[in-house]
Amino acid sequence: MPLFKITEEQVINRIRFENPWWKDGAIDDFYSSMKKRLYFDEFFPLVSESSIKRAAVLMGPRRVGKTVMIFHAIQELIRSGVEPQKIFYLSIETPIFNGIGIETLFNFCRKAVGREDEMSGYYIFFDEIQYLKRWEVHLKSLVDSYHRCKFIVSGSAAAALKLKSQESGAGRFTDFTLPPLTFHEYIHLKDLESLIYTTSKRWHGEEIEFYDTIDIDELNKHFVDYINFGGYPEVSLSKEIQANPGRYIKSDIIDKVLLRDLPSLYGIQDVQELNSLFTTIAFNSGNEFSYDSLSISSGVSKNTIKKYILYLEAAFLIRVVNRIDQNGKKFKRANFFKIYLTNPSLRSALFSPITSTSDVMGNMVETAIYSQWFHRYWLTPFYSRWKDGEVDIVSLQPETLRPQWAVEIKWSNRFHQKPLELKSLSSFLLKNKLRSAIVTTIDVTDVITFQDYHFDYVPAAIYCYAVGRRTF
Repeated sequence: MPLFKITEEQVINRIRFENPWWKDGAIDDFYSSMKKRLYFDEFFPLVSESSIKRAAVLMGPRRVGKTVMIFHAIQELIRSGVEPQKIFYLSIETPIFNGIGIETLFNFCRKAVGREDEMSGYYIFFDEIQYLKRWEVHLKSLVDSYHRCKFIVSGSAAAALKLKSQESGAGRFTDFTLPPLTFHEYIHLKDLESLIYTTSKRWHGEEIEFYDTIDIDELNKHFVDYINFGGYPEVSLSKEIQANPGRYIKSDIIDKVLLRDLPSLYGIQDVQELNSLFTTIAFNSGNEFSYDSLSISSGVSKNTIKKYILYLEAAFLIRVVNRIDQNGKKFKRANFFKIYLTNPSLRSALFSPITSTSDVMGNMVETAIYSQWFHRYWLTPFYSRWKDGEVDIVSLQPETLRPQWAVEIKWSNRFHQKPLELKSLSSFLLKNKLRSAIVTTIDVTDVITFQDYHFDYVPAAIYCYAVGRRTF
């Protein structure tokens, strides 16, 4: 019995189904009813700018809202006067498109709207582009061939997308990374802005606009929820998913990256090894590691661990933070380093949600705050550690590489009551001729002058919100 073949008519019918605005003049209500990510205003100019011959490559971890952002961009294009029949959207992972090149799909789109002879003025979105082999070569060819069209692609296999984009798309592609939600975005998404009001503060040495809350207890409840569920828009808004985050986040996000994306991209043979290492890191997010300690705890060789850490960083699951000494000097060999999850809710999904009094709350507050700083790709935070002391976050001046500010992350009010116990922080400030530092608390806001130093106490939730908000 002969096998059935997919016909051109079936492909075109599917394309029409994926582009309802050709008929209705608007995107589906399912997408239009969703709030825009705050990154949208940065992304949309890359879409709408058609005079520059460049494709936009939207990349990021799974489930952070890339497809929703694409549909919001389509909605904005229509609103700005672009003819709906000039906007094409195709999800490359759709089975019926399997094996069809993107130029052929572009031709099918034009045929579907009866404009086969028109070659300019189109906006073409290819979602999940990583499912097309050698996508970067095909995309570059389209950019070079159709000068008056705008091509936008997205993909979740961010590691490979970035690598191939940089290798093959030099001068032809513009990369845009969409990270997990900041705490600021989480508050925005949940319509909780009424909890926050604007004030001013001396922030890391300069007077700036700052933020406070009308109800720190209520904000802290949402902060704990953010730590448990807040990295992904869909999880943040769904009580059903929050009831079983492991099923959603682990199976739909973590497992697909560890079991499918990374092995296929880098030829990883022993997936169990990779999973063991990631589980160890996730359980201990915010702790100091060495290759020796990781090798012992995970049972994976040191050389393999070095490769796996690079892969996990490229997949936006973790970030390595390097250590400096008490004088702010970098080490020649990075024998010790901290590793943080890029999104604290990954830990809750793998193990179980935590409460404000959990033993690991301190580590997860630190992870949440660091995850806000990771959105600032232009800034590299460090931690300082020496024989008998440690400071959680240190920033180095770009020109002199001298420490310019420091933060001590605590989930406790104790150090407001007993500033004498901040010996490591005081020692670091003295050594580096700094006069002030931020110390986070549970719910205390205050400034204390102690031994010629100014300790600026800020609730951890407020500090986390402020770092995320000042990213935009």
